[in-house]
Amino acid sequence: MQVIILGDGGHSRVIQEMIFSMESHDVIAILDDKYESGFQQQGIIHAPIAFLPKLIRKDTKVVIAIGGNLIREHIAKSLSLVPEDYLSIIHPTAVVSASAKIGCGTVVMSNAVINSHTEIGMHCIVNTAAIVEHDNKIGDYTHVSPNATLTGGVTTGEGVHIGASATIIPGMHLGSWSVIGAGSTVIEHIPSYSKAVGCPTRIIERMLIK
Repeated sequence: MQVIILGDGGHSRVIQEMIFSMESHDVIAILDDKYESGFQQQGIIHAPIAFLPKLIRKDTKVVIAIGGNLIREHIAKSLSLVPEDYLSIIHPTAVVSASAKIGCGTVVMSNAVINSHTEIGMHCIVNTAAIVEHDNKIGDYTHVSPNATLTGGVTTGEGVHIGASATIIPGMHLGSWSVIGAGSTVIEHIPSYSKAVGCPTRIIERMLIK
């Protein structure tokens, strides 16, 4: 399978290594707007994202390899692609229940755990060693940072950022585009467009727009 990667920063380099290790996947292009024009390096095209329509084929898949939730959303909504055009990537050391559902374009990093009957939306990141327990429902463009733990029955809106090593207790809801600080413990529902930190969390900022 031919793969086009959008983004060429630190998060992208992790995803590149994951794909390079898959014998059935062949990276043909890495597109990022830091490139002013197209060039080839070791047989891989490097070019601005505007080159994508020239490269996409029926047997080509795309992954948005950018850590920022807003940027991933902006790129996904600006492209004329259908969900099936996006590649979902699961690291071979990740543990994913057979009953879990993983959305198109979502990336599950090394040693992550996704347990039974959990649903992960499109273009999400379940980062290194994150744990998403049973019966969670995670909205599109959400980032579960390294070592974060979502216990059972947690739900999120879209675009939520859950910081590294944060813990969300069972049954909590995190509103769309909320931000949970690293190391925090969430024991109450978090409104949309809010930043919450601490153990237990307290809301420190309410954002008027995402």
